[in-house]
Amino acid sequence: MSVTRGRSFVEVICEKYSPENFPYRRGMGIGIHIAFGPQGSPVKARLNLPAILVLDGCGINTAGEETDIAAFCSHVCELDLSNNNLQDWYEISKIVSNLANLTFLNLTSNSLTEARLDSKCAASFSRIQRLVLNNTKVSWETIHTFLQELPRLEELFLCLNDYRTVLLSPCSYPSLRLLHITDNNLTDWAELHKLGQMFPGLDTLILANNPLTSIVDSQETLARLFPNLRSINLHNSGLSSWDDIDKLKAFPKLEEVRLLGIALLQNYSEEERRKLVIARLPSIILLNGSKVAGERIDAERFLIRYYIKQPDDDLPERYHELVAQYGVLEPLAVVDLRPQSRAKIEVHFEDKVEVMSIRLDQTVGDLKKRLRTVVQLSTNNMRLYYIDQDMVNTFGPEEMRYSMRALHSFSIRDGDEIHVEPKTK
Repeated sequence: MSVTRGRSFVEVICEKYSPENFPYRRGMGIGIHIAFGPQGSPVKARLNLPAILVLDGCGINTAGEETDIAAFCSHVCELDLSNNNLQDWYEISKIVSNLANLTFLNLTSNSLTEARLDSKCAASFSRIQRLVLNNTKVSWETIHTFLQELPRLEELFLCLNDYRTVLLSPCSYPSLRLLHITDNNLTDWAELHKLGQMFPGLDTLILANNPLTSIVDSQETLARLFPNLRSINLHNSGLSSWDDIDKLKAFPKLEEVRLLGIALLQNYSEEERRKLVIARLPSIILLNGSKVAGERIDAERFLIRYYIKQPDDDLPERYHELVAQYGVLEPLAVVDLRPQSRAKIEVHFEDKVEVMSIRLDQTVGDLKKRLRTVVQLSTNNMRLYYIDQDMVNTFGPEEMRYSMRALHSFSIRDGDEIHVEPKTK
């Protein structure tokens, strides 16, 4: 039975950036002269590695010689090791500890469920400012070990890890600014409460695709938990009450909200969704990625009119605030701006007058066909003249000369006249 051998980090970079496969420097990187390796080594004379190093899906499961890593990669500042076979934090630390300028590390889709991380090993990651652990299934204990040893960590990605709960740490980590924890199974706000306790400096919280059902904390508690939160993403959550939306006002620095696909808004029109959310959240300047500027006054007045006929018990608090600002507004008059489709006109022929209702989407030729039985003339033997009742004294009759011209282009209205005359030979 054959066993598939893994590959080391050093093997992969030597193969990918060897002179045969990468003969010329391209983009930002550094050329490294190295001595001839042993027989069979893919390294010949020189490697050209970029500062942003992407080794996605290369089958890496070990580090390789640390001296080679230090020699080849000391300038690397971003490293993508996603979709490899790394399962041991010690092997990963041997790579990271030899990258003196590394600030970004992506370990997405490496199987690290069973990997154990101690503080000494985690300390080798101390320069990391952005850490991506999506779909690694790492435990919260591992995350806490990292957090204690990464004082500069600003962005943490924990998507697709099947989390149903959050393990509360006894410490808080104020350096973290962005937490991306989408596509998990978080339903209870009590778990997100713990995130506020651990990360008081959060600027951006991305919770999309979690079946969160409600926000149960009071507005006072929310303001205390997330004093610096500027942006929150709740796309495709299970929020089903306007009370939950109203509680977002409690975040004192909130400017951006994303709420596409939430249960509450499914039965509203697109216009109602946007205007009602903007009106209820007075501080936001971005909704679902687009600027609110120029919409706010219209949205706030829309909310007043939307609720004006509701029972007092159903009126939101925001309604009363806006009424105090704008007053009670009457519903807007419904104005039909569609073009008129029919008109009632007088048809004059010789000494006869007949009132007819005609369709204005017809052509002059169509009208002539209809008039054949009225005036007893063939279509080729009649002339039509249109008389605008308001403009006749200024412009006089207008001959309807072209058979393919649409009647609506004459701006015909009720009460106007069409005079029929036979063609003279």
